[in-house]
Amino acid sequence: MRFAVDRLDHLVITVKDVEIAAAWYQKVLGMERITFGPSLRTGLAFGGQKINLRPVEATQQEWWSGIAAAPGTQDLCFIVTVTPDEVIGHLHGLGVKVEQGPVAKDGALGPITSVYCRDPDGNLIEIATYA
Repeated sequence: MRFAVDRLDHLVITVKDVEIAAAWYQKVLGMERITFGPSLRTGLAFGGQKINLRPVEATQQEWWSGIAAAPGTQDLCFIVTVTPDEVIGHLHGLGVKVEQGPVAKDGALGPITSVYCRDPDGNLIEIATYA
């Protein structure tokens, strides 16, 4: 049997503090905070996807994860529908340091213009726009 992947449903990032991480993604990227599962885990919904926030202290028995899951080890790219200058203005307005950008990059569907910052755990966050 052969199959093809249709889409990314969710991803999990390990964070030092779930509350701080959730608040940052809500404030900076406008994601919706959700709780799910019997242990009321925290996630962030956007579009048809979500990010689950795994506390760094969670054990493999509590939350099965990658071998070296650690805060600050992710590079994530989010596509937005505003200009890079609007992204920069938004980030500056929230006191979020722009690490790089705007800069031309290659996205999954072609050329994008990206602005980079970091979340509270040090993950590299790319906020990009297709031309």
